[in-house]
Amino acid sequence: MLKKIVSGISSGILISLGGAVFLACDNKYVGATLFCIALVCIYIKGYSLYTGKIGFIPEKHGKEEFSVLLLGLLGNVIGTVICGYLIRFGLPALGETAEKICTLKLEQTFVSTLIRGFFCGVLMYLAVSIYRDKKTVVGILFCIPVFILAGFEHSVADMFYFAASGIVSLKAFAFIWTVILGNSIGGMILPFINRVKSE
Repeated sequence: MLKKIVSGISSGILISLGGAVFLACDNKYVGATLFCIALVCIYIKGYSLYTGKIGFIPEKHGKEEFSVLLLGLLGNVIGTVICGYLIRFGLPALGETAEKICTLKLEQTFVSTLIRGFFCGVLMYLAVSIYRDKKTVVGILFCIPVFILAGFEHSVADMFYFAASGIVSLKAFAFIWTVILGNSIGGMILPFINRVKSE
């Protein structure tokens, strides 16, 4: 159990590093590209990231898979929240940028947030499945900048942004869970469709 949580925390730390460099870049294209370092390192090291694992639940959904998924998510929360607050206090300018971004996120409707989470989930599944099947990071290097530049929502990255922003509210909590739901549906849609098709 502890190993699964620690693996999730490791992913949360790396996602926070990707989020921090994105906040630090004036050019959003450069920031979106550099964010990829987080995902590349996560999958090469084999750490547990919720958005990278949820898409494989339709294929394998035993007790062990759900344990890895949920404990990994807990670790993701711990890692991003701790790093978010560290960034806020260590680099106040990044905290201010995060606050501006998160304030705008909270103006989105539930449906808009769910849809943005859905499409991010689709892209995350593609990035990870290409890495698993082909042993190449090409999918990551393309899919990650696409979801960032398109304005889609990644739940674990958003955990970091909100922690760095200092915004703590029921609305922010509901926002994160809406994104998690969207990421989950989006991550599972392609494998689910293909599984039904093959049957």
